[in-house]
Amino acid sequence: MIRSLMIAASGMDVQQTNMDVISNNLANVNTSGFKRSRGDFQDLLYQTIMPPGAPSSSSTEAPTGMQIGLGSRVVSVNKIFTQGELRQTGNELDIAIEGEGFLQVLLPTGEKAYTRDGAIKKNSTGKLVTPNGYAIEPAITVPDNASFLTIAADGTVSALLSGSTTPTVLGTLQLARFSNPSALRSLGKNLLAATPSSGTAAVGNPGQNGLGTIAQGFLEASNVNIVEEMVSMIVGQRAYEINSKVIQTVDQMLRTATNVR
Repeated sequence: MIRSLMIAASGMDVQQTNMDVISNNLANVNTSGFKRSRGDFQDLLYQTIMPPGAPSSSSTEAPTGMQIGLGSRVVSVNKIFTQGELRQTGNELDIAIEGEGFLQVLLPTGEKAYTRDGAIKKNSTGKLVTPNGYAIEPAITVPDNASFLTIAADGTVSALLSGSTTPTVLGTLQLARFSNPSALRSLGKNLLAATPSSGTAAVGNPGQNGLGTIAQGFLEASNVNIVEEMVSMIVGQRAYEINSKVIQTVDQMLRTATNVR
């Protein structure tokens, strides 16, 4: 019965982690470019009392054996990179990525990070940056005398400069993609970093080599589905309750056993 207590405790611990993941998803339901996470779970080692196929007599063998599970654990929490809904903002500096790819961001440390958040801003020098002031790579600077800024589907950034009747190309936004984006490391601030498991970034122009395209005046919403998360939360809550009920039941059984005279 002591084993039952530990098994139920592992189930409660798993559901607590599951609830943490669901809570973070719901907390970021309005975060631009956010990708929901999902916990993956495994059963633990089994206590083998009789292995399958073990001889049960001189001429027969056990068809199934006897193995008793010892609970469960969380094996990974990975992000689900499905496309979020595109919401029109009308802001000329807002962009959304339709398809695969990430915007490249240069951190103050000189390292590169990646994001799906297209809420681009201009800093005091006209350089395109993230809401936290980190420069978008490759660097693009919008002159003070620029107007009618346009960002094409292929990432070309153009503007009409004063004294000119034709748009001037200011640069091209490039996207990066990874063979295993679920292995990217979350840095917070809507930023992700490459890891050995994610593979190296394949950089290119939007719309080429499997990369998505750019939609100006839109932002990609979080891909969190509130209804699905609420259902998962209810299931997790019930699983937590039933595991706690197991502990209560085993405790009552132990009390009965210790009171036997």
